[in-house]
Amino acid sequence: MTVRIGSVELPSPVMTASGTAGYGTEIGAYVDLASLGAVVTKSLSPFDWAGNRAPRVVGTPAGMLNAVGLQNPGAQAWLEHELPRLQRTGARVVASIWGRTVNDYAAAARTLAGAGLAALEVNVSCPNLEGRGQMFACDPVATAEAVSASGAAGVPVWAKLTPNVTDLVEIAEAALGAGAEALTLVNTVLGMSIDPETAQPTLGNGGGGLSGPAIRPVAVRAIYDVRATLGDVPIVGVGGVAKGEHAAELMAAGASAVQVGTASFWDPRAPRNVANELARWCRRHKFSRVASLTGRAHRPGIEPQP
Repeated sequence: MTVRIGSVELPSPVMTASGTAGYGTEIGAYVDLASLGAVVTKSLSPFDWAGNRAPRVVGTPAGMLNAVGLQNPGAQAWLEHELPRLQRTGARVVASIWGRTVNDYAAAARTLAGAGLAALEVNVSCPNLEGRGQMFACDPVATAEAVSASGAAGVPVWAKLTPNVTDLVEIAEAALGAGAEALTLVNTVLGMSIDPETAQPTLGNGGGGLSGPAIRPVAVRAIYDVRATLGDVPIVGVGGVAKGEHAAELMAAGASAVQVGTASFWDPRAPRNVANELARWCRRHKFSRVASLTGRAHRPGIEPQP
């Protein structure tokens, strides 16, 4: 079940997704965190941030909408109060960071330097105050600047990109050119729901990000297109993974590993279950190495490896 994501080797291809398992220890009672590929933290900024007004989460027929607004205690506070507990579990830790400016990304990355992280996931799907509020991940130059600044952590950088763009490949190429070792595809899809009784948005912030089963085809397409155009680039797939076969699908499209997110809200054991189901899927289909699944959709007729 071992996989490689750039220079990072993980014992399992299944991780938590940022923002869906808190800072990791919250699901420790249900999952042996050390058995997962890694625990990806809720996104951290160099300052504490209160997030958006409630309601922040609302269910949909095939997932959920959220507008939590990246609430977090700040990178330094997390480093002092949360990371030690998480590291005692034996988990490999990937810290997610965000900022409103390029300097924010650099500051968050510097704060986390030397913290023993496996990697740093750079969430560029947030408003850029230096770019008239446009999302960093909607512009290749802004994406490259944020990714480059995040190199200050001194660990491998993964760029988490949004599907809400016209040309995702262009953004992906910019992130890789700026030093990202891997791409996390994809973040949530823009969405909204309205209460027909009140004619008001159900989320306090108005719109939010759609996640869960509904966006898995979006993630598959994004991963497939990036792999088809840019070749054998390390990709972490995320979006609607709730079963082992879902993980196998994203890996066939080109992902080297996957993250489990929204599924954890209805079952905190979901990351463990997906990993176990994926292992059984490989045995059933006679794949001795899970890494052999990566990119199968780009190699028609490939046979299982003995």
